[in-house]
Amino acid sequence: MMVSNGQTGGAEVSDPPAGAPTPLYDFQPPVGTPYSLEVTTVEDFFADHDAWPWDPPRPGRATFHYLIQVTSGVLKHDVDHVTRTVAPGQWLWVRPGHTLCWHPPGTARGPFILFEPAVLRAETARLLAPVTAHDAPAVLTPHPDDAPWTEHTALQLLDEHRALGRRPLDLHHALRRSLLESLLLRLAHSPGVTTAPPAAPGRRATLYRRFLDALELHFREQHHVDDYARLLGCSVRTLTRAAQDAAGTGARQVIDERRLLEARRLLGPAGWTARAVAAHLHFPDAADFGRFFRNRTGLTPAAHTARADQQESGSSPCANPGP
Repeated sequence: MMVSNGQTGGAEVSDPPAGAPTPLYDFQPPVGTPYSLEVTTVEDFFADHDAWPWDPPRPGRATFHYLIQVTSGVLKHDVDHVTRTVAPGQWLWVRPGHTLCWHPPGTARGPFILFEPAVLRAETARLLAPVTAHDAPAVLTPHPDDAPWTEHTALQLLDEHRALGRRPLDLHHALRRSLLESLLLRLAHSPGVTTAPPAAPGRRATLYRRFLDALELHFREQHHVDDYARLLGCSVRTLTRAAQDAAGTGARQVIDERRLLEARRLLGPAGWTARAVAAHLHFPDAADFGRFFRNRTGLTPAAHTARADQQESGSSPCANPGP
C-alpha cells in the first residue's frame, strides 16, 4: 500500500517525540495489483497493519493521493499538522506531499482509495486541477445531488478492484480508471473547492503543473529556481516564464509562498517553535527564518503564534511543538 523509500524530503527536524525524520512514502500496492491504483476499506487497512503507523504515531508524507469516504463512525486524521474530523458522508483527501499522521483506529468505516497522479488521463487531470491542488480542502462534503452517487461509485470501484481476473486485465483497469475519474469529477463539484476554469493545455501550463508537483515534494530542502529547473529538465528562464503565465508571478515567489504556507501551519495550528520550523524548512538558523517570515507577513514568528487559534491543534498526537 505504501512504503518508505528511505528519503526524508530533506527534513532534518525530529518529529517529537520519536526523533526520526519525516519519511516519504512511495506507492506500492500488493503484488498482482495493476496500474497505480489500489482500493480497499479503512477498516481493512487498520486490520492489516497491526499498530503501524499509529502506535506510536508516525508522521510521514506520500507521493500519491489517498481518499477515504466515511460511511459510518468518525475518522480522525492529521493533515499538515492539523487534526481533521471526518463524519459520515464526508471524504478525507490527502494529496502528494501533505504531512499526514494516523490516529488510533476508531469507529470509521468506508472505502479507501489510493492512486498515483499518472493514473488519470491528461484531460481529466486538467479538469481536476482545482481539487487535486495541495491547498484544496482536506475534508470534502459532496454536493447533495452528488453525495449518493459518490458513495455508489466508490463501492463500484471497490467491487471492480476486488474482481481482478473476472475480465481481461486491460478492460479491468479501464473500468477502474473510468470509475475513479467519475468519482473525482463529482468530488470536484463539492462546496469549498475553487471552481476557476482550468488552464488551457500547453507546454508552459504542463511544465507549471509539473513544477507544482515537484515543489510539493521538495519545498523543504529545495529553495532555488535552478533546483527545480534541473529536476524538470528545463532552463531557469523557461520555468520562470511558465510560472509568470500560470500564476502571474515568478517561480521564486511560488517557492517562497509554499514555504511560508508551511511555516504558518506549523507556527499556528501545530504550535511549533520558530527554531523547529527553521530547521524543518532548512533555513540556516532561526534568525534567518525570522527575517524571511517578517519580510513577507509583517509579523515575527512569535507574534504570529500569539495571534493563532491554539485550540485548532487540539490534542493531536502528531501536532506537538517541535524541539
